[in-house]
Amino acid sequence: MPAHPSLAAPRRLVLLIAIACVTTVAWLPAQQAGLSPAEQQRRRDTEHELQSIAVVERKVMMPMRDGVRLATDIYRPKHATGPVPVVFSKTPYNVNHWDVRNRVPADMSTPLAAVKRGYAYVVQNERGHFFSEGHYDILGAPVTDGYDAIEWLTKQPWSNGKVGTTGCSSTAEWQPAVASLGHPGFAAMNVQGFGAGVGRVGPYLEQGNWYRGGATQMLFIAWLYGEQNQVRPQFPKDTSREDLVQAARLFDLAPQMPPVDWGTVLWTLPVQDILKAAEGPRGVFADAMPVPTGGAMVRRTPNDPAWYKGGLWHDTMPLHVPGLWFMSWYDVSVGPNLAMFNHVRKTARPDVADQQWAIVAPVVHCAYTRASADTIVGERSMGDARLDYNDIVYGFFDRFLKGETSARLDRLPRVTYFRMGSNTWHTADTWPPKTAQPRTFYLSSGGRANSLYGDGRLTATAPATDTPDSFVYDPANPVLSYGGNVCCTGNAIQAGSFDQRRMETRHDVLVYTTEPFTEGTELSGPITPTLYVSSDAKDTDITVKVLDVYPDGRAYNLDESIQRMRYREGYDGPPVWMEKGKVHKVTLQPLTTSNWFAPGHRLRIEVSSSNFPRFDRNLNTGGNNYDERAPVVARNVIHHSTQYPSSLTVTVVPAAAAPATPE
Repeated sequence: MPAHPSLAAPRRLVLLIAIACVTTVAWLPAQQAGLSPAEQQRRRDTEHELQSIAVVERKVMMPMRDGVRLATDIYRPKHATGPVPVVFSKTPYNVNHWDVRNRVPADMSTPLAAVKRGYAYVVQNERGHFFSEGHYDILGAPVTDGYDAIEWLTKQPWSNGKVGTTGCSSTAEWQPAVASLGHPGFAAMNVQGFGAGVGRVGPYLEQGNWYRGGATQMLFIAWLYGEQNQVRPQFPKDTSREDLVQAARLFDLAPQMPPVDWGTVLWTLPVQDILKAAEGPRGVFADAMPVPTGGAMVRRTPNDPAWYKGGLWHDTMPLHVPGLWFMSWYDVSVGPNLAMFNHVRKTARPDVADQQWAIVAPVVHCAYTRASADTIVGERSMGDARLDYNDIVYGFFDRFLKGETSARLDRLPRVTYFRMGSNTWHTADTWPPKTAQPRTFYLSSGGRANSLYGDGRLTATAPATDTPDSFVYDPANPVLSYGGNVCCTGNAIQAGSFDQRRMETRHDVLVYTTEPFTEGTELSGPITPTLYVSSDAKDTDITVKVLDVYPDGRAYNLDESIQRMRYREGYDGPPVWMEKGKVHKVTLQPLTTSNWFAPGHRLRIEVSSSNFPRFDRNLNTGGNNYDERAPVVARNVIHHSTQYPSSLTVTVVPAAAAPATPE
């Protein structure tokens, strides 16, 4: 497309329209307007200090193997006596060095800290974002792009040939698949909140958080609204780096996305039209695109071949890189994350298997360093949940990028986890702790487990006879999500732990509760629900939520899951439909938590058929679901007896063996 004359500038600095994607500034507090004068001055001072101690190279257009160039900022020690190791961050988010809305430098605290510790800090925008070229595909190109970036970085004269990666969420999720390629310069990875990078591991098939039990997790629909912009301004390839740096002080190429009431828009049917209803851009969510996976994500089945053409890590891919893994109890996929950590410890080379450390915090997505002396997650207090994350990260990098001893890493156990309820940090050599034992509770009732006021119980033995509990699931009136282990849904859901009693008044929520614990009980590890279900529908969903019930009745959610019944026998073959009048066994993917049930507390589960908009609604027709408008009401039944032993198997750590709190 020829440049319009009005866009002419020195060195022919012109803008072209390119088919690509871009993230939205709405996700990026560092680029929001309204900074205080004190914060503005702190930003200026930080930039000035960085310029004084670092060689700063911004908007370096790093070439990939297919000719696409990715915008990269490099900060390296000015007075280094020799080559230095690299801390590398690749991200879809706005890392422009100038905050164009506040007319001050962006917050340069992270590169400044790295340079002070003797590292080069490199941050790069993914292809299809901001100043980077190319087409955006969620976790599509990062395998080749990540490898090519590490290759480029290790070949620079100022590099010692070792690269460590770091970041949270999308800044972490590309790392495992790239690590599996075995580049000799990829020396260490720090992955934080990395669920959307995991395709399949053990019992989990989520394809990067797109699914849970075969149901679509709707968080990505809201997230992609700001990520898949197909039309954006871009610079021609002959634009000089000096002009790009200057241009970045004028505009950062972040679109100003109109606000969306996701609490309303996510109700749109068919599901494939949700972004259209939000007046969002075309892109990989619902449209075929010229990207490795082909786009059209909403139309895929859980084991569609397209999922294996992108940047997801699957458990068939070897991974032999030292790892520092950060997870959190109220993030989207702590279960798959822990399963991946265990898988790498089991399958990596022996030396690398022993170079893996996991930390599990009681916070929401990527909120590790925002923990305080009284950390409130939703409505529940976690007490003092702080940890010296920065010292741990750089202790890890010091060992594997510099070859130095690290006292902080030496005293870091393989697993550090926060036990909610007691609000204390604990340690173990494995996950779950070696002394943990399974304990099974059985669902029981007199046939009226509906709501908080019903007679549902969790007991040590299965009832002799079946007095099943039934409820009506109407997709037009689903059980609404209230808190939970979720992120990125705008105003539709607030993540975290909330008193669920208001949700338990519904007749379509079955409630099963133990007797009060007579002694303190630690549940730390997998929680596996197995249910026996019948329905008059061809297909439906089964949801489970696990809770800690306080003596005063407050019921705080710990974890939640779902299973689409058509996939109850697996994801590799065709759907298996329900038969009217027949009882079907279904085992959900394991939930997981660490929680201390003090004496007098009770364990509870809720069972229903919807948790919306955390998960999409099953319209119960047996059709594609994503392209349907007309739902079918399902009458669902949970059976429990010795013949149909519906149960919940938890993981209990004996009190005498509870590990000590870390330093």
